[in-house]
Formats: sequence, structure tokens, C-alpha cells
Amino acid sequence: MIESASTLKKIATDLPAAARVFARHRLDFCCHGQRSLAEACVEKGIDPGALAEEIERASSQSSLPSWAGRPSSELIDFILQRYHAGLRDEVAGLLALAEKVERVHAEKPACPRGLAAHLGQVLSALESHLDKEEQILFPLIRAGGGADARTPISVMMREHEDHGASLSRTRELTNDLVAPPEACGSWRALYQGLARLETDLMEHIHLENNVLFPGALRE
Repeated sequence: MIESASTLKKIATDLPAAARVFARHRLDFCCHGQRSLAEACVEKGIDPGALAEEIERASSQSSLPSWAGRPSSELIDFILQRYHAGLRDEVAGLLALAEKVERVHAEKPACPRGLAAHLGQVLSALESHLDKEEQILFPLIRAGGGADARTPISVMMREHEDHGASLSRTRELTNDLVAPPEACGSWRALYQGLARLETDLMEHIHLENNVLFPGALRE
């Protein structure tokens, strides 16, 4: 049974399928996962018992592995392959799609004006962030850096907060990623892609903040 006093990060670490459930309900389990399930549900007006049951159902149907207690090097390999590998191209593609939507639908009231400029900033920040992880932090963790990794980890966690703020800004610019009735196929594809990006980034940040980094500092 899932305890309502358990933190979001612990639940998502022990039961990986919980991450998608939390994301559906807009519960921040990555950057602010230290909150209890009960506290987070009160903020959103969600029944914690019903949410716990939803997580348990999702977990019973899931084959996602738990990374708790696994070697840091294995988790780094997974993060690089699952999240880093295509992220730059994915965001660049969404940026190009946003430019097209803004150009073609500029006169429509629901046009997400400013989204392309925002995604350009997101791409620049992500490229810098991924480079620092791939070239500095991850090799340091693989080498058993331990305490030496504390400062770069702190920097990455602050940048994760910035990424979370960028996701919130994306939703502000896109009416919570809800395409208007008059949206064309490209417009709808853009919002669907942004929703996938949000889910992937939250899972990505969770694995680093709540599993990889604490484990690396213990090694």
C-alpha cells in the first residue's frame, strides 16, 4: 500500500510507473518531489486514496525497471540512451514547428505568439546543460568522484529548476497545451510533441535529482 505520508520522489523511485501518473495530474515529482503525497494532493484538490489506487493499477501493468540501488554507471547509460540521445533534435524540431505555426496562423487569436522565441531559449539552455552533464558531471560520477561531484550536482539541480520554470512558461503560451478547435494538423502535432517533451523532461530530471545524484554522493 502507498502511504499518503510518502514523498512523491520516493513513490516515483520505488514505483517507476507513478511518474506518468504524477505527470498526468500535473504533480511535480522531480524538482519538488520532497512533498508528501497527501500535501501534493491537497494543493491540487485530488483524493490521495484514489491517486494511490491509480498508481497501484499502473504499476501492476508496468514492466518499467526500478533504478533504486542500481550502479550509477548503469543509470547514466540509460539516461544517455533514453533521454539525452535525441533531445537536442527533438527540441529543434519543435522549434521549427512552432515557427511554422506562428507564421501561418499569426492573425488568429489563439496563436501561440512568442512560443518559438521561448523554445529557442529552451534549446540553448538544454544544449548547454546536456554538454556539462556529458562532458563533466557524468564522467566524474563514473570515476567515483563522490564529494568532488557535489558542486557540479548542485549546479545541475539549479538548472533543473530553470527547466521546470520553462515548462510552466510553455503551458502559459499554449493554453495548457490545449489546441483550439481551428488548429491545423501541424498545430496539434506541435502541442502533442510539447506534451511528450514535458513528460520526458520530468522523468529525466527525476532520475537525476532523486536517484542518480544521491547515489553518486553515497558512492
